[in-house]
Amino acid sequence: MRERLAVSPRAHRGVQTSVGGTVVVADWVGRYIRNAIVLDASVALAAGLIALRGRYEHHGHVPTEYVILTASLPVIWAASVALAGGYDSRLIGMGADEFRRVINAGLGLTAAIAILAYATKARVSREYLFTAMLCAAILTLFARYMLRKRLHRLRALGACMRRAVAVGHTAGVIELVQELRREPYHGLSIVAACLAENAGGEQFGPVEVAGTPVLGSLDQVIEAVRESAADTVAILACPEMDTGRLRRLAWELEKSGTDLCLAPALLDVAGPRTTVRSAAGMPLLYVDHPDLSGARQVIKSVLDKLIALSVLVLFSPFLLAVAVAIRMEDGGPSLFRQVRMGKEGRPFRLYKFRTMVPDAEQQKASLAALNEVDGVLFKIRNDPRITRIGGWLRRWSIDEVPQLLNVLKGEMSLVGPRPWALVPYEEAAKTTDQVRRRLAVRPGLTGLWQVSGRADLSWKESVRLDMRYVENWSFALDLQIMWKTLKAVTRKSGAY
Repeated sequence: MRERLAVSPRAHRGVQTSVGGTVVVADWVGRYIRNAIVLDASVALAAGLIALRGRYEHHGHVPTEYVILTASLPVIWAASVALAGGYDSRLIGMGADEFRRVINAGLGLTAAIAILAYATKARVSREYLFTAMLCAAILTLFARYMLRKRLHRLRALGACMRRAVAVGHTAGVIELVQELRREPYHGLSIVAACLAENAGGEQFGPVEVAGTPVLGSLDQVIEAVRESAADTVAILACPEMDTGRLRRLAWELEKSGTDLCLAPALLDVAGPRTTVRSAAGMPLLYVDHPDLSGARQVIKSVLDKLIALSVLVLFSPFLLAVAVAIRMEDGGPSLFRQVRMGKEGRPFRLYKFRTMVPDAEQQKASLAALNEVDGVLFKIRNDPRITRIGGWLRRWSIDEVPQLLNVLKGEMSLVGPRPWALVPYEEAAKTTDQVRRRLAVRPGLTGLWQVSGRADLSWKESVRLDMRYVENWSFALDLQIMWKTLKAVTRKSGAY
């Protein structure tokens, strides 16, 4: 190994270290799990007291058995969450999976108490049981959410990260490094790389990729793990990493307790679409088709229209006032209309509140040199064409509200990919099939691009996020995006 490429084992706060060849769990992991246990036990006690007060508030005497049950609830609840896998260190920071385990613990404990009460002929108040379990689950989910947000803030500062060695070809390693740096809340930091280009241990490839030191070839992964004090090895799609080499690497990593993860060649496919099944002793990764049609899409369309109609009716006085203010500022039209590409390539006319001067499109050619976005998009942070009222509308995303009319007409959805204008779409479609894939669903009023940086995103990043949405659509994802949209609008980040 080259001395100038050595990485300090203490380069990040809270890393895992190696003692005698065995990885020692980082202090922050233990602290996080201990905090989670304390929080779960505390909210369980609070839930028991709430249930006790609700059941016996108007009674002068509380049965002793309920006092004992309430006092024991913290231990029982924490044990149930543990049995459901709620303290698995691999779930740290993974909201959906962590929350699912907590819900499973609540359902399992409720069923267990009911069965035990029936078997022993014990009389347990259904009101107490329902209230205690419901409050315990809700309070635990809230506590875990706050704990996870705190972890994300620390990870944004570079703390509480898992250190990984990326193994594969240069292009794949660069893409992985960039993705993880863009979304540090995932908690995985690439601290070193081993490249397939460095065959035979010779340094034929670069000495670093995307700012990450290269510490050898596919045969030097173990040495790279020790030198970089890594606790994880991420294997990218790499033909040179055959079955025999991968098996031997897994055996060596097992000795030190280092995690091994394999990144499939098929990117941006979420866990619910993948299952691992064994055939002839070989683990096969099955990928289900995305749910882009059928009853669930019909339900999504109906809900979209109901919500759009409700918002338009509820806020119609305010929207009318905005339209009048825009008209009075410069005498131009209140609405901006533009042809956009819809589902399956069908064009439609999109509506927005006008935020620029009436001749903004005519001025676009003279401002081309100021474009701050790569690819086919056109964005200027301090665009001189934006009106005074338009700047305020953009900061709060109020200019997008008229698109609810497009939702009512079935041309758009509340959540979906970015609705592109006709000419940029035609230009982008010449370069990649991913652009055409976006049209498999209706474009959205908001989407992953809206909650991941809005106008600060590059064209390539916008396409990638739209593709991720199309490939992994679900009702849960839509709810998550709408919740994050409210926070993105409040922060006003990337709104210009």
